[in-house]
Amino acid sequence: MPPAPLGPFPARRSLLRGAAAVPAALALPAVPALGGAPAQARSGRPRAAWGVQSGEVTSSSGLVWVRSDRPARMIVETSATESFRRPERREGPLLGPGTDFTGTTVLSGLPAGETVHYRVTLADPDDPRRTGEPVAGVFRTAPADCRRNVRFLWSGDIAGQGWGINPDIGGYRVYEEMRRLAPDFFLCSGDSIYADGVIEPRVTLPDGRIWRNVTTEEKSRVAQTLQDFRGNFRYNLLDEHARRFNSEVPTVAQWDDHEVRNNWYPGQILDDPRYAEKNVDVLAARALRAFGEYLPHSSPPRGGRMHRVVRHGPLLDVFVLDMRSYRNANSPGRQVRDRRGILGPEQLAWLKRQLTRSRAVWKVLAADMPLGLVVPDGRTDFEAVAQGDPGAPLGRELQLAELLRFIKRQRITGTLWLTADVHHTSAQHYAPERAAFKDFAPFWEFVSGPLAAGGFQASPLDATFGPRRVFVRAPKRANVSPMESPQYFGEVSVDGGSGELTVRLRAEGGTVLFTRVLQPGRVGQ
Repeated sequence: MPPAPLGPFPARRSLLRGAAAVPAALALPAVPALGGAPAQARSGRPRAAWGVQSGEVTSSSGLVWVRSDRPARMIVETSATESFRRPERREGPLLGPGTDFTGTTVLSGLPAGETVHYRVTLADPDDPRRTGEPVAGVFRTAPADCRRNVRFLWSGDIAGQGWGINPDIGGYRVYEEMRRLAPDFFLCSGDSIYADGVIEPRVTLPDGRIWRNVTTEEKSRVAQTLQDFRGNFRYNLLDEHARRFNSEVPTVAQWDDHEVRNNWYPGQILDDPRYAEKNVDVLAARALRAFGEYLPHSSPPRGGRMHRVVRHGPLLDVFVLDMRSYRNANSPGRQVRDRRGILGPEQLAWLKRQLTRSRAVWKVLAADMPLGLVVPDGRTDFEAVAQGDPGAPLGRELQLAELLRFIKRQRITGTLWLTADVHHTSAQHYAPERAAFKDFAPFWEFVSGPLAAGGFQASPLDATFGPRRVFVRAPKRANVSPMESPQYFGEVSVDGGSGELTVRLRAEGGTVLFTRVLQPGRVGQ
């Protein structure tokens, strides 16, 4: 049996009542100002109907996000109590059209291991006394010592393959299930939007049933303009479960391909009649800007970098990798020399340095693509690391071999890999005695998702690093809708007493499909 949620926040279920409430998600498209870009009306008071988000919470800091319906000043108040007695006030940025009326405020100097209540108020920049109704949220800072448990969830793949917000099944109901588990944070492992995925009003399922979607203008076409990409992020915020989840669970977000386009890589020139803009680098720059505007991020992606370490107390470091921005072109993957690989030499060097500096008991390598699962791109090319050749490392596998060798020789313990991307859930154990490449210590890779997208068959394994699939749950055909197959997410908990780490692969509906307990400082588990 899974453990009870760790220390639920006081009055979390009532957090968004009263002044902090927002309209029901499935009514939002009928409100003109919320269906697309802000109306920028000068009458009335600023509104924050898209909810609030927090992100990248550490033992002393966190980020808070909001979007206004017009120009406004962001004001954040924090308190140790829901009553907001003696709140601390922070003035945030001025929200305007340059950021699509979004903004993020850094909260620093927070107490470790404590519940932080916050509320965001939007003020008219011309008359600060004219303010909108505050919108409230809550999060818990990371502990300062090893005695307190840590628990988080991970998944990815949202609004993919044409399966959007369906009012007949309650929208993105899996978010409510995840919220009730009261995790410390959520790791979104990429494909947070499907910029290349059109959402049609109706889809006929193989059994004749009709899937109905909430639709918007921006989701009626592939994203090319900056406004298109922004509209894709707004689409997911139309769901009330997603907004409520965002207000109570901090997010650590990374990107993969569908934030831009399926299977993209730098320098790619498209041969796709749907796109007037053929240069993927132009599309990626617009997508990256929208990503930074709509997700709380410690290092603003525009002009910055996506890879980073999020330190969640002494028990856990999360290494958020970027397997998109630095990769070489997708190919058959048989190169005998491949310096660029999937991470690029600079990110690989950064990762090695950060792993050696980490003092956390557990080091989660958050990858937006799997390692030993074969993910094709067309008939001859491959999208991830593996390419199906079971022999010695070739192509992008060379870079992974270098990293795994480094981890072994530096005696870095407590590493495990988490990912999504392939739209099924599985657990793989990698061991040198089964591998063609043997200079590495055994490790685990866990896959989850999709969170709100189509399900796909299990991917084949590449034997180069000796993976053994211990568990898998996947549909028997491609693009199975969420009405036909449950959605998947994973749970990781670290015990503050023993240091044990437990991974649970979950299916929507409260089912724990698979559980694995790992011991700290031990290899070959």
